[in-house]
Amino acid sequence: MKRKKASNASHSSGQIRIIGGQYRSRKLKVHDIEGLRPTTDRVKETVFNWLMNDVANALVLDCFAGSGGLGFEALSRYAQQVTFIEKSQQASRQLVENIKILKAANANVIENDCLTALSKITNPFDLVFIDPPFRKGLAQLCCDSLGQRQLLKRGALIYIEVESELPALKLPENWQQIKCKEAGQVRFELWQVN
Repeated sequence: MKRKKASNASHSSGQIRIIGGQYRSRKLKVHDIEGLRPTTDRVKETVFNWLMNDVANALVLDCFAGSGGLGFEALSRYAQQVTFIEKSQQASRQLVENIKILKAANANVIENDCLTALSKITNPFDLVFIDPPFRKGLAQLCCDSLGQRQLLKRGALIYIEVESELPALKLPENWQQIKCKEAGQVRFELWQVN
């Protein structure tokens, strides 16, 4: 039986683990897709320690969701609603499947290019995760779109994960950096809208 499944798979699968909250220790399937870099458990632990008091009841947007590791972690920690945006059809189907496995009625997936999806969203968010594919300039474009379209509530938190060599992003004046850390080839930052 296992051989049959493996031979039919167009891409191999891995797993992510939810590290805290109601779904703690649950493992979810992730497809091995080019450019997909699930946030490591170590980084997730740091980020969700930063966000400890800010996830419950938050409206969350997971841009460039990929594996959904950050969004699922927020769901596990009682976010009110999580919206995943993912361009890859295979990855977005897996997100939908993982939402069904968790029986999470408060999550939805938008299968689209992130910038196109943002142009159609009208409701503002409390917490946004931005973890785009590296070396494509997408973090800056995403932040620009969020600011221009007023998709962030006052006091909203924005988590940004980029390649460590990337120069500082040019962010709106009313965004204040709260945290910044590097791990290996990754720089991750937390910003807040004033």
